[in-house]
Amino acid sequence: MVLRDVQAGRRNEEGIAAVLEILRGALGDRLQTGQAFREQHAHTTTYLPRQLPDGVVFAETVEDVKLVVKTCAAHHVPVIAFGTGSSLEGQVNAPSGGISLDMTRMDKVLRVSAEDLDVTVEPGVTREALNTYLRDTGLFFPIDPGANASIGGMTATRASGTNAVRYGTMKDNVLSLTVVTADGEEISTGTRARKSSAGYDLTRLFVGSEGTLGVITSITLKLQGIPEKIGGGVCAFQTVKAACDAVIMTIQMGIPVARIELLDETQMKACNAYSGLTYEEKPTLFLEFHGTEETVRLQSEQFAMIAEECGGEGFQWTGDAQQRAKLWKARHDAYWASRALAPHLNGLSTDVCVPISKLADCVADTHADIVENGFLAPIVGHAGDGNFHVLILFDDKDPDDIARAEAFVERLNRRALAAGGTCTGEHGIGQGKMTFLEQEAGPALNLMRAIKQGIDPLDIFNPGKILRSGS
Repeated sequence: MVLRDVQAGRRNEEGIAAVLEILRGALGDRLQTGQAFREQHAHTTTYLPRQLPDGVVFAETVEDVKLVVKTCAAHHVPVIAFGTGSSLEGQVNAPSGGISLDMTRMDKVLRVSAEDLDVTVEPGVTREALNTYLRDTGLFFPIDPGANASIGGMTATRASGTNAVRYGTMKDNVLSLTVVTADGEEISTGTRARKSSAGYDLTRLFVGSEGTLGVITSITLKLQGIPEKIGGGVCAFQTVKAACDAVIMTIQMGIPVARIELLDETQMKACNAYSGLTYEEKPTLFLEFHGTEETVRLQSEQFAMIAEECGGEGFQWTGDAQQRAKLWKARHDAYWASRALAPHLNGLSTDVCVPISKLADCVADTHADIVENGFLAPIVGHAGDGNFHVLILFDDKDPDDIARAEAFVERLNRRALAAGGTCTGEHGIGQGKMTFLEQEAGPALNLMRAIKQGIDPLDIFNPGKILRSGS
């Protein structure tokens, strides 16, 4: 169900040769065509097969980006923007060849306005580097997808993560962008103002476009004040459904929890082994509260009562920074911990998102599906906003095992759509979820095609992602 969407596109051999010659002359060693560079820039964190670009350009300035886009447009050659390569649905593959535009050297913080709580960065700045830079200002950028992703990549995929339940996702935290469009010119999509009624919301159009409409060259972001007090907690439950019920009650009661993460018993086993934890191997919630000393204490007490009502066991709360850091490091390492359960197997990481009231049933049904079909497939999720992930471990050399894994992914997506949810809460569409987007969007997909055609009529920006090439 996933592999069939990863098709090779039609190559423009003459155009590719011309582009490589022009860029080599203009950029020197900032253009690399070696096999290792090309393989690195087609890598995907899941099992989707690599489709290599013909060259990699390490952009250092906006002028470099403009040159690449103009040259590729003149010769009808694809441009695939590349951040850190942590995407999960084949977003950086090059099905028709072309140029991978690596943005990692465009890594400057251009401006910080502490008074206005905003910052402007180049796309290659990573979230960890940004928060290190901001440390002395008393501000931080809250979007935390786990991987040390680039801000440009996070914007392009509309990333979210563990803090989304309180601080929202990238779409809520991007004020404006500059973008190089198909004519090779840089545009601004907005201003630093916190709201505007001026024309179409171009910022939101490019946030989540996965590089299919243009190349992002700067991002202006909202910042938050570092909380006076941060408290964390862990609570085990007898069943996944009981843990999800506690999440639902917490959200519906309006407790302003900053993070509330679900890990099923298999994921807890993996995290204990990989990260040196000693928690019970039961469905578990990891939580974090932000505020003052008093509000954090009150929020933790309120959650403790909810957990007890839902059968929670031994809620452990701490305000110690080192203990919290160890807990969230384990959560961020959940993918690698899961892979370590069966190093000889490959992993297919997938996500869905459902309305919060449907979370318990959807996760419980998915858990039952895993058990019934004998999968080794840990569940972990940003439960506070209805988003959860499954990592299916399977033998990618066995066609039957591949078919079973992909059939599970299809059932999971149909289950989420039937609950009024979406086929992806944060991984994006890329190549791997085009079929499910077609089911989710229905006739609205025609409007998406019209937007793509209007902005990128030659289909040079990341073709074969989100929408099928030529569709």
